[in-house]
Amino acid sequence: MLTVTGAHRVLVDPRTERDGDVVVDDGSAVATTLDASGCVVTAGLVNAHHHLLQTAFRTLPGTRGVPMADWLPTMAGAYGRVGHDPELYGLAAAVGAAEGLLSGVTTVADHHLNWPTDATAEDTVALAAATVDAVRGLGGRLVFVRGSARDDPDRAAASADAIVTGLLHEDAVGGVDPDGRLQIAVGPAGVHSDGEATFRALGEVAAQHGLRRRTQANEQVDTVIALERYGRRPLDLLEAWGWLAPDVTIAHLCDVTDDEIARLAAAGVTATHAPGCDVPMGWGIAPVARLLAAGVPVGLGTSGGGSNDAGHLLADARLGMQVSALVGPQLPARQVLGMVTEGSAVGLGRPELGHLGVGSAGDLCVWDVSGVADAGVADPVAGLLWASPGRRPRHVVVGGRVVVRDGRLVSADEGELAARLRERLARTPA
Repeated sequence: MLTVTGAHRVLVDPRTERDGDVVVDDGSAVATTLDASGCVVTAGLVNAHHHLLQTAFRTLPGTRGVPMADWLPTMAGAYGRVGHDPELYGLAAAVGAAEGLLSGVTTVADHHLNWPTDATAEDTVALAAATVDAVRGLGGRLVFVRGSARDDPDRAAASADAIVTGLLHEDAVGGVDPDGRLQIAVGPAGVHSDGEATFRALGEVAAQHGLRRRTQANEQVDTVIALERYGRRPLDLLEAWGWLAPDVTIAHLCDVTDDEIARLAAAGVTATHAPGCDVPMGWGIAPVARLLAAGVPVGLGTSGGGSNDAGHLLADARLGMQVSALVGPQLPARQVLGMVTEGSAVGLGRPELGHLGVGSAGDLCVWDVSGVADAGVADPVAGLLWASPGRRPRHVVVGGRVVVRDGRLVSADEGELAARLRERLARTPA
């Protein structure tokens, strides 16, 4: 039994707040107490869109302030020089997941798009397993999205099927392991990258195993390429290819019309906002207020290190709140906090995540608001976003287990993780 005591404020969900203690039944007979005096307690944050491999490739020359047509080959060249192997995948995922946990992210969705061109299905299982083991080893939850970027459709589908059968427990339901620590989903990069055959092939794997589907659409570049290649906008293609449905989440959506928003809502699609990627890449700002008003649930993700360079979801929530006034009404802080918790969880089909109410999975963050960065803040909940953009939580709990205590990882040393990744990047592939 875990008890979090003395909290200044507890945000149970985006609509409910109270003062007092939080008790989490982790099934253990050992009583554990965490001090939350001077703190705000929230549910664990859910990063709905990341590319963990890119954690190893941040601020690369030629990746800042360039068109997507230049950015993609630069990133691909970097992957090729370093080499694709389980060691690299595991180290990049460990660093990315550690960065997330140390900023309050208890669940991360890794949309993995880049695979060796000559990899067998078994090879991809080993690469995916390295990512899974790295996140599990730190105590976090992972949604592994078997993505595709110009992959052969049949090879992509065979790989996705092998990853599901090789990594998920036989009692998994809806692509989620019984303990909730691993979920598998599928998702092409977008219509700018993959054609109808890939969308349909991965969709068939999803239908066979009951998986969620995820893709990216309507960044400006995505719209331009779709119009040039097909004479149609991305969402028109996704609808024709069977990818506007309640099990689908679409990231970015910077360039959407009111009619398209209405179609997304009618189809039951969920959305993921990624301002920390979209703004610096020049893709625009998703009209979150319009999406929410139409009834489209919206989560939030950092996207990858190749475009964002950071994996601090709360900082990106702050950015999303600030830039929202450029495309509509200012989003209130509590609404954006709801996006990084419950909103992201809805898009993953995970009702147990993103809140501290009845049926919660027991993921929470304890945020110290007693220091100078929060001095003078009248509303400590809103202050989580408006003040101290790089804040770290005091404690982080996943499923009742403490994974960050007093600002430090419990099961690893962050300095050692960083050093191991630097050493691997300095080596050329064997």
